[in-house]
Amino acid sequence: MTTPSVTALQIENYQFPPTVKPPGSDNNFFLAGAGDRGLQIQDKFVKFTAIAVYLQDIAVPFLAEKWKGKDVHELTETVPFFRDIVTGPFEKFMQVTMILPLTGQQYSEKVSENCVAIWKSLGIYTEEEGKAIDKFVSIFKDETFPPGSSILFTVSPKGSGSLSISFSKDGSIPEVESAVIENKLLSQAVLESMIGAHGVSPAAKQSLASRLPELFKEAGDANN
Repeated sequence: MTTPSVTALQIENYQFPPTVKPPGSDNNFFLAGAGDRGLQIQDKFVKFTAIAVYLQDIAVPFLAEKWKGKDVHELTETVPFFRDIVTGPFEKFMQVTMILPLTGQQYSEKVSENCVAIWKSLGIYTEEEGKAIDKFVSIFKDETFPPGSSILFTVSPKGSGSLSISFSKDGSIPEVESAVIENKLLSQAVLESMIGAHGVSPAAKQSLASRLPELFKEAGDANN
């Protein structure tokens, strides 16, 4: 299958290209959606990071089977749609680019908190996940992320599932990952914390829900 043809997306000053080859993967991925992550602080919405979600090409026929024909509004409001992106049997790649500076500790603690909340809500938090979180936090411990730097995650469903983590100071994609955590639930929860039911980036969810239906339609047309 060829990589779907999509456009680049610009979030604040950062342009996410239409396709990338992530660290730790032999595949090219397409840009499924992107958006900012921010917080309402008093009367101002402050943007902290720009988040891009890339998917392996086989995601399109897999998701189209169930979600083809649904419109943007329906998909945006449908938790199982995003859950299928999170748990589907294809690779995913997430690029988190800093709009404001963050320390590794600030970032990893917030993500860890969100992952644990997801697991507890699903009743699947075990000692194994606790160990994976400890490793996750330790990988970020000494990192700092000035504006324009990125954290890169590659989610692989192969074997028992893994999360590859890389860092980039200038938006380029390194060829080799910095660390790998073999834990399927952690790899899924990091993405779910971005686009799940309580995901930190409603803008990225909206972007996914508006871009993917076009690809589902094309996939359907190609099969007719």
